[in-house]
Amino acid sequence: MSIKADNLVWKIGSKTIVNGVSFAVEPGKMLGLLGPNGSGKTSLLRLLTGLKRPHGGRVALDGRDISTFRRRAIAQRIAFIEQHATTNANLKVIDVVKLGRFPHRSMFSGWTAKDDAAVNLALERTEMTAMRNAPWQSLSGGEKQRTHLARALAQSPTELILDEPTNHLDVHHQIGLLRLVSDLSLTSIIALHDLNHAAMFCDQLLVLQAGKVVASGPPEEVMTRDLLRDVFSVEAHVTPSPYHQKPHIHFTR
Repeated sequence: MSIKADNLVWKIGSKTIVNGVSFAVEPGKMLGLLGPNGSGKTSLLRLLTGLKRPHGGRVALDGRDISTFRRRAIAQRIAFIEQHATTNANLKVIDVVKLGRFPHRSMFSGWTAKDDAAVNLALERTEMTAMRNAPWQSLSGGEKQRTHLARALAQSPTELILDEPTNHLDVHHQIGLLRLVSDLSLTSIIALHDLNHAAMFCDQLLVLQAGKVVASGPPEEVMTRDLLRDVFSVEAHVTPSPYHQKPHIHFTR
């Protein structure tokens, strides 16, 4: 397994935020992380990247406890796009993407052809090559998010973790970004709010409620009428989509 969580527990004071979470992600697969606000999604993602240390359990990369990795080694392997990622407004797109190469460079090493190749490939994958010299403040919301993704890809990661990357994007850019991520040959974990997008693009789903896993598996098994009512407090019908045969949720009043 690429990433595996074993009985993860994380607390703030006496309040348990992540409560006994276990799962594994196969290499090259896309796992969708779902749950209501306050269910522990962001905290879980930060545990998976080593930014938080669990109070119980462990995160393993290919069987090795993440706590035994140096921070630099984790950054060379895992790219994390946070929910509220920020960038200096004075930078150009190319400067932002180049930041992704920092984990692979020492304090005294110069810029190399390998760094150039990684940056150019990241720009190409995210369709930002033509805008490489555009100022950050001139970008649309979708372009900014693709630039953040390009920076992450410039790290040459094997795992990509994204925390609600489609927030504040219009539908066109949401679908474009998710299609881009799903087409990458990377292991990815992505927290989402849109249930239909999760069902459409993700290979597996993990649903949290109050810090606990309440459902996991392929979308066609997880997306049920009962789960939508009990976890998300919505009434809906679930049918196969005529376009991709994944579950499609029809919300009722």
